[in-house]
Amino acid sequence: MLAAAGRAQSPGELFASGNTAYRDGKFKEAAAAYEAILRNGLASAEVYYNLGNVYYRQGMVGKSILAFERAAARDPGNDDIVFNLQLARLRTVDRIESVPEVFLLSWLRSITTIMPLASTRNLFLIFWGITFVSLAIVFVVRSSVVLRYGRASFLAGMLFALLFGALFGAQAALFQEHDMAIVTSSTVTVKSSPDPGSVDAFVVHEGLKVRMSDGVADWAKITLADGKVGWVKKSDVERV
Repeated sequence: MLAAAGRAQSPGELFASGNTAYRDGKFKEAAAAYEAILRNGLASAEVYYNLGNVYYRQGMVGKSILAFERAAARDPGNDDIVFNLQLARLRTVDRIESVPEVFLLSWLRSITTIMPLASTRNLFLIFWGITFVSLAIVFVVRSSVVLRYGRASFLAGMLFALLFGALFGAQAALFQEHDMAIVTSSTVTVKSSPDPGSVDAFVVHEGLKVRMSDGVADWAKITLADGKVGWVKKSDVERV
């Protein structure tokens, strides 16, 4: 009966009940409410952010980082999400030095923290609109003064539309890195091949962010930030 009542709740009611449970220190109940919203396909930065806080308070470092990463992907540049994500990462065991990133990718990531994806999209649409309005003015109006300003507006609009369009495409591609994953098991022994009898390559711990690529049966290939490669059970990692 209780399960049926839970299913009957609207997403808004579930979100409110989750918030209430969190304030009352009932973290398992809060997590159940937020997870129910996600199971209904209603994922949002707010739900993942709250879920990350619940997991963090329960000491579930890997799951909290996963939730914060998903929240950050939906609301990049949100100071609260970024702060809590960094706070959760402080509780991870592994400290891995990253291979130096290509300058263009580093620049795009820094731009994203200043200008969220939605802002880039809006600026692209604005300048795209200016371009077409200016073009229409050039073809309709015959005044030499208006034509001069119309041509200048068209060129400027086209230039900025191309600039923000390219930036938007690059940012969108950056946010859709579907191969990034978080280690969710406490301790994982990474194998040299997708075989439980293969040589142990190295050990990783929950909360570590890895790149997950090829899969063989229930095994996944992971690459660490420092370039190390190995195989783990798919149940030990979860895609962002």
